[in-house]
Amino acid sequence: MPLLRRRRPSPAETVVDPTPDTAALELLLTSSSAPVVGRLPQDAPDGPASTAPSVPAQRGGPEGGAGQDLSPSQGAAPRSSGGRYVPVHRKFVLAAVGAAAWVALAVVLSRPWVADLAPVVGPVGAWTIVLLVAYLPGGIVAFLAFSLAMDRQPPLRVTDPTAPVTIIIAARDEEVGIVPTLRSLSSVAYAGPVHVILADNGSTDATVEVARATAVECGIALQVVHEAVPGKAHALNAALVHVTTPLVITVDADTLLHRDALRRLVSRLESAPPDTVAVAGSVLVRNSRENLLTRMQEWDYYLGITAVKRMQGLYQSTLVAQGAFSVYRTDEVRRVGGWPDAIGEDIVVTWRLMEGGQRVYFEPTAVAFTDVPARTRHFFRQRARWARGMLEGIRAVPPWRQDRTLTKLVAGVDLLIPFLDLGYALIWLPGVVLLALGYPLIVSVWTLLVLPVTLLVYGTLRRFQSRHVFDPLDLRVRRNRGGYLAFLLLYQVLCSTASLVGYAQFVAGTRRQWK
Repeated sequence: MPLLRRRRPSPAETVVDPTPDTAALELLLTSSSAPVVGRLPQDAPDGPASTAPSVPAQRGGPEGGAGQDLSPSQGAAPRSSGGRYVPVHRKFVLAAVGAAAWVALAVVLSRPWVADLAPVVGPVGAWTIVLLVAYLPGGIVAFLAFSLAMDRQPPLRVTDPTAPVTIIIAARDEEVGIVPTLRSLSSVAYAGPVHVILADNGSTDATVEVARATAVECGIALQVVHEAVPGKAHALNAALVHVTTPLVITVDADTLLHRDALRRLVSRLESAPPDTVAVAGSVLVRNSRENLLTRMQEWDYYLGITAVKRMQGLYQSTLVAQGAFSVYRTDEVRRVGGWPDAIGEDIVVTWRLMEGGQRVYFEPTAVAFTDVPARTRHFFRQRARWARGMLEGIRAVPPWRQDRTLTKLVAGVDLLIPFLDLGYALIWLPGVVLLALGYPLIVSVWTLLVLPVTLLVYGTLRRFQSRHVFDPLDLRVRRNRGGYLAFLLLYQVLCSTASLVGYAQFVAGTRRQWK
């Protein structure tokens, strides 16, 4: 099986191109004593950037003190800040009670709001509006906040894994994006054998030719598998046939890996309980400088998606081991029949992997950078596809069929998401229009009930990301205040509107399309 040919970097090795556009990977991919493969990438992720040489993680057992890794662990028993052991299921109960208390307080405080709405839409309509735009989002965000507040995780037990891995890159017409992706793979710091397979899904451009040339340039022995049947799942399954390693990793063709991402991702899997079948990496935005839409998405990936995945990982039930960057146990993927023919193949395969009581984790320090849609049309298409994929996952493996109680409950939250989207798109957005016209009926001072807990969650997560993820990885966050404000005020409406399109496509059974 093809392997990456690895070399040890010279201490004098420096940045390839120190321009602002390439600042993000300049030191991440060069400064470490760990073995590296191939050459440095010419492209760098936009958004988080490197500022200082990275420090190799200390190695050793967890009992010696010297072997503590800076990344949070989900595999060992969680403890409270005072060192007292708190079972995961008890944390879930405490978070649920806290969220219920918040909603109860909101109900009491919002009675004048309901009284104002009732003469216009009736009592039932008034309570429905307040439920969808205040109680439901407030309750979900409060549960998230209490969960993150109790997330006390010990360090990784395994810090330098050597298990052989195979990286599958599914690609269709990616002649531009595949170059920086392969260059980033050539510089990963991983002690074990790494196999790379390009699963070409009927590309009509020069994806394969460009990939082969880049692989030669970077010293990667690339294996190419062709799959003519359209669909990402078909491409992944065609490559899965050729996988001989115990672990398989999926990486999107437009995604760049931090040099320590592979090591940290596999470390999390090997540090977790033996029934852990997959670990999702942390995906951040690479092209945030393009426009306001990409700047909003930078905050979504940095805060929103990360917060949800941390909460799900705390309860050992990460609902999506995303195809952009995740590791799976190869035998387990084959046990469930590989990736299903679904628009959200990564969602469905994750739910099937957990169906027998297995666990899926999230590793926030295994960082990758991806390009996000810069055009509204492409953004709506992507989010509609995600929403449809969620419903496909619910249909394939309903939450009540999950074996673990915590997984049932965490997955059950997805049943509420369509109602959340309905509230934002069909009630909150018209309410904003009414407010602009001088009628503060739906969006008013009472809507602010959701804001304190939302800001608390994002503030807490920003501190966590800075202290436990970005600082150890020598990353920084560029100033993006305009994007943050737009993210807080407008972004959810865009996502919810696109999601409603995806729900409609699911119900209508329209033709599925990968790209």
